[in-house]
Amino acid sequence: MKNPQTIPLVDDVDTLTRLKTAFVAGIWATLASISIGFLFKVWLAQWVAKDDLALFNSVIDIVSLSLILMTGFRSSMVVTYSQTHNDHDIINIFRFSLIVMVLITWGLVLPYIKHELHINVGYFEMVGVIFGMGLKIYFTNLIAMYRLYDVSNKVTWIEPTSNVITFISCYYIFHFSALASLFYSVMVSSLIVAHFMYWKRRKQIATKPLTMVQLDPNMRNYVRKSFTASLEAGASILMIYAAVLLTITHFSLDELGDFQVVVRPIFTYMTMLFVFPIYRFVLPELSQSVRKGEHAQIRAIRRWVYRLAIIVSTIFFLVMLVGGKEIIGFIFPAQYQGAEIVLFHFSIFFIFMMLNAYQLAYIKAHGKFTLSLMIRLSGIVTLVVSYYLLALFTANVVAIIVALGLGYMMMFILSTIAEQQILRDYRRQGITVD
Repeated sequence: MKNPQTIPLVDDVDTLTRLKTAFVAGIWATLASISIGFLFKVWLAQWVAKDDLALFNSVIDIVSLSLILMTGFRSSMVVTYSQTHNDHDIINIFRFSLIVMVLITWGLVLPYIKHELHINVGYFEMVGVIFGMGLKIYFTNLIAMYRLYDVSNKVTWIEPTSNVITFISCYYIFHFSALASLFYSVMVSSLIVAHFMYWKRRKQIATKPLTMVQLDPNMRNYVRKSFTASLEAGASILMIYAAVLLTITHFSLDELGDFQVVVRPIFTYMTMLFVFPIYRFVLPELSQSVRKGEHAQIRAIRRWVYRLAIIVSTIFFLVMLVGGKEIIGFIFPAQYQGAEIVLFHFSIFFIFMMLNAYQLAYIKAHGKFTLSLMIRLSGIVTLVVSYYLLALFTANVVAIIVALGLGYMMMFILSTIAEQQILRDYRRQGITVD
């Protein structure tokens, strides 16, 4: 077997070609993942007790939220590695941080779930879920840092597949209860994908030993960026929850049902398909191009992302304009028809989500993580202020999605201004970027 390399040999491929290939493959992998996960949820809803499903999803959501901050490390790891190639210290800082977060989740969140929320979940299942999800986050971040796109795309559909297979095995072969099978399936599927990423990465890149780190200026800057990126990850979640809370506070359960059952899942799926891949694939390539000063490549990536955003957003808008009511009527019961007008307005603003994702990736590629966080927070403020201003003129639930869209529009405007400032700085240095 050939010796593992310290640095993956991917730079011999044209940047835009590699990006397009990974992006398109990522869309297909995500479609497969969404299809498997959605069908599994529909099947479970037919026969598993509603209370058990609610309990399971609540616990997974709480654990996920406690560990989601570690995913914020991903972008700072990508950018710092592209600048320094000091994977030894980058990985060890992340290891120590993740260990601390897992212990906090184990020591504080687990007792909160069992004793404060009075959710009766087995201790072993809870510890296994926390441990498995922690390992999955660890290897996912490493795969992203080393730009192993093929591995990342395979994991996208392997995880839901292994989740379904494990559940069926636990329930029908080992005769566990449905609830216990759900928790074991999450634990085992997380461990399976973590093991898969470990071996795939190890074939190309040697494992770095667990040692003390050297906190030189680059690594201190990496720690600061990681903390800021973690806050931004929390802010991105908070933006959606702010919309949910506004809906709960100011509208009926019927309108909340439209948002939670129809609008939010479609919002999530569109984001998974076309927004998340920008952070997964575009950000690493931008970071490399910025480090090398390949501004022609950056312009090519920008044109391609903008063209893709226009095409996807136009198709989404036309589908909702022409056939939105029929599509929702075919998929969902008649009581959810009110969601059609909300989704139509979401389709108007979706282009700003995609373009803003590119702009923030460009800003982060230049190490400006604090600026990216400030832009993200401005979106939350704009969402809340816009809603209360719109509420002066209308009592329609559409005001929520319009305010959310205005939040993303504000983020796009501010990130565009930031991008232009970066370009002006290059020009002042005599560097051609146009």
